[in-house]
This record gives sequence, structure tokens and C-alpha cells, in this order.
Amino acid sequence: MLSSVRGSAGLLRSCVSSLSKPSSLSSTVSRTPYAPLARQTLLPSRTYATEIWKNTTNVDIENALSRTENIFKTYKPITPGIRHLKRPLSPHLYEGRPVRLLTIPKRKKGGRNADGHITVRHRGGGHKQRIRTLDFLRMTPGVHDVVRIEYDPGRSAHIALLRNRDPNAEGTQKWSYIVATEGMRAGDKVQSFRQGIPEGFIPGFESPKETAGLEASEGEDASSHSLALGILRSMTLLPGNVLPLKLIPPGTVINSISLKPEGPAILVRSAGTFGQVVSHEENGRYVHVRLQSGEVRKVLRECCATIGKVSNPLWKNRSLGKAGRARWLGRRPSVRGVAMNACDHPHGGGRGKSKSNKHPVSIWGWGTKGTRTRRPGPKGPKNSNKMVVRERPRGKEKRAS
Repeated sequence: MLSSVRGSAGLLRSCVSSLSKPSSLSSTVSRTPYAPLARQTLLPSRTYATEIWKNTTNVDIENALSRTENIFKTYKPITPGIRHLKRPLSPHLYEGRPVRLLTIPKRKKGGRNADGHITVRHRGGGHKQRIRTLDFLRMTPGVHDVVRIEYDPGRSAHIALLRNRDPNAEGTQKWSYIVATEGMRAGDKVQSFRQGIPEGFIPGFESPKETAGLEASEGEDASSHSLALGILRSMTLLPGNVLPLKLIPPGTVINSISLKPEGPAILVRSAGTFGQVVSHEENGRYVHVRLQSGEVRKVLRECCATIGKVSNPLWKNRSLGKAGRARWLGRRPSVRGVAMNACDHPHGGGRGKSKSNKHPVSIWGWGTKGTRTRRPGPKGPKNSNKMVVRERPRGKEKRAS
């Protein structure tokens, strides 16, 4: 009975002969442009699954693999050092040297202070580098052209070289570096509105007031004001442009946020990071901004930010491949506490690998597995940080999000 269900030898011979023997109908069909589809429909219904599936491909897996190959550059493992090496593909980066006028030599100290004591561990060596001086103020108004996108050894994000269109500008007034936003390429145009909206920026309209939640007057003035505000946002809310927070509507993705009206950009400057404008306080001084960590804090309305997301978001997924590349970057090895002597670390000493039922602590003795050493924000000490509206998620709250 089982053999009758699985098929006999005669059935097998008939199937093989039917598949191997070409028929006149199949030869006629093969000359049509849709021959594979027609041949599948004309084949006998009794056949093996391998004949049906051997030419099919998993489209999702193929797309995922092709997407990964297009995003990262991997190498043939002819040496152990490049077997796991993985780098983001950035064909748009400039391969030449930076503008020497905008660089200064980096003097390395190996993590030591003025007294010669090591205050930052695991630093030393590394390749010789030059620091790129970036313009975090963006005070110069007018249109600037993006000349090229460059690699910066001192930061994770890419940088963009700008050229001022002002014919009278010279030196550092004509050339400057900024943190490149995602999607910025050579030939783009960026502009800074830190000094305010220039007069006549919107042809035929007066520049709207300096607030994002402005209530317009009645009648034609209200309609003309809303139209001018819409045109203003369409002309200013472009990646790479700098605007005061009071002119940025809620929900906009921003980066390079300053904390003082005349100060430089401090927050959200790392590769792939971004903040978001949450809300504007009604008749207030502050704008609520969500940072990359999930913290929501109040920032003065007069402070400025750059529109868009920071470039090079795949930087965190790179793989150096070998320890030597970390040494080229100036990173020295880190030693486990249990491998040290008792005088060098709380986990040191003893026989074997044991920390003697101690809680995991750092070399200075404070908890290193999530122990809170400071409570900023409204739940912390008095006047510790009044600007924090909601703390960043931690623990179960972070895992749930």
C-alpha cells in the first residue's frame, strides 16, 4: 500500500520519459517569447518538486544580499586581518587632501594631563593626523556652495567643504568646513539664517514674524501671512540650512543644536544622529527638543539648529577586522580587572579567575553595570538640570521602545 502511494517503478519511468522526450507541442511553444511560462503549464501534473523549484530563487534573500553588498565593502579573506573587515561604501568622498588653511596639527598627549598623570586610559600611538577646524557658528549669511564631501579622522561624521559666493570674501571667510548632513553632495547649496530672514527674501511678501506658532490677524492679512509662512518654510527648511528653533515647525528632524543664542553647535553631531522638534511653548521662551538618547529638554527659542540628519549613518556597523587598525586610530588595549593585581583593581588578586563575589565595578570602584551615579533632570538634586522635561529611557522602558 505504501508503494502505491509513493509511486511505482513504472510511474517513475513514465515521468522520466515524458520529461526527457520533447514533443512537437513543446517545440512550438519554445519559440514563443513566453516559453518558460507556457512550458510549465503544459507539463504533466505528476512531477517531482525538484523540477519545479530548481530554477526558483528567494527574491527577499536576494534583495537583502544585494542591498548589503551595495552598502558595505567587504574583502576577499586572503589574510586574517581583512576576513572580517567591513567598511561603509562612500564613493562620493573626496580622495585628495584637505584644505590646509582649515587644518591644524594634532598634538597627542596619550591621555595625560599637565602633571603627566594618565587621566584617560587606553590612549596612545596612532597615525599622525591634522584637526579639521569646523564652523559650528554658521554666522555668515548668504548662499554657500558645497564643493565636496570629505573624510575627517577626528570624527565619525563626514564633513563638507563650503565656498562663500561673496566675491569680497577671502581666506576662512570664503572657505569653511561643516558637518555634512545625510544626502548632501557636491553642487548643493546651503544657507544660514542665524542672523534672521533677510529683507526681500520672499518676493512680493513681507517676512513673517519670528515665531513658529504665530496667530495671524483676520481677513486678507491672515491669508497672506499663512501663504508667506508656507513659502518661507519651503525655501528655508532644506537639509544643511541653519535656522533658529522658533522658525522650525514641530516634527522637523534637526542636528547640530546650540544651547546659547550666540554659541556654537554642541548637541547631535555624531554620525547618523538626529534630534526632533517636539513642540513650542505657547508664549514661552523655550522649544522642546527630543535628542538622540530619547531625552526631551527645553532649548531657548533663539538657539539655532541645522536641518536634516547627520551623515554616515552606517559608521556604527563597520568592523575594523583586526586589533592593528584600532592601534592606528590611537587606541591601546584594555586589560580585564580580574587579570590585574589586587593593588590595581577591585577585581584583582586571588587564585584563578574570580572577583570574590563582588559586584562589577570600575577601576575607581563605582558600579559599571548600570548603577546610577547621577540623577539629572527633575528627579535629581535641586537645580541639577532644570531644562530636562523627560529623561532618556532606561532599563525596561528602553527595551520596550
